[in-house]
Amino acid sequence: MPQNITAVFNTYRERLTNFIRKRVSSLEDTEDILQDVFYQFTRMDSIENPVEQTAAWLYRVARNRIINHQNKKHDAEMPVYYDDDSDDDDFVFQDIADVVFDTEVTPETEYLRSMIYDEVKTALAELPQEQREVFELSEYSDYSVKEIAEKTHTPINTVLSRKHYAVLHLRKRLKELYADIMGGG
Repeated sequence: MPQNITAVFNTYRERLTNFIRKRVSSLEDTEDILQDVFYQFTRMDSIENPVEQTAAWLYRVARNRIINHQNKKHDAEMPVYYDDDSDDDDFVFQDIADVVFDTEVTPETEYLRSMIYDEVKTALAELPQEQREVFELSEYSDYSVKEIAEKTHTPINTVLSRKHYAVLHLRKRLKELYADIMGGG
């Protein structure tokens, strides 16, 4: 059964506007994307093709529209946060940290958190077992480098090296995710 379009609009308009506004350069672009998202919703939410998870669907369409918009305005107003320079990494990882540690529970933050957690889980699974073990002991179990070295019967420098390579791999994967979300990938 189709949903009440007015109720959906009233429920999600402000949060969706904020989500879009943080990612585009002008209020006009925000309004255009928001209008397009709700237009798509009215077309999709019919008796033949109802939208099951409204919030997730709206944010996914908004994200895709933002990416399309940024691809069209590739050289325009949007600042580029994804780059190989470590100074630019600070922007990427600050944005990711803002989402992960945001105490506000919205469909947007929940969706983005799940994307980030899935990406970290996938990236950890790709690591060699030794690097993954060192990273997990250090970050999830709060072991010190010395404690990890003792537990794994590994020299301290090797532990440091394994953690370094694990962190580099995770950073690379999170930068790729960020670039995909922000339209750079």
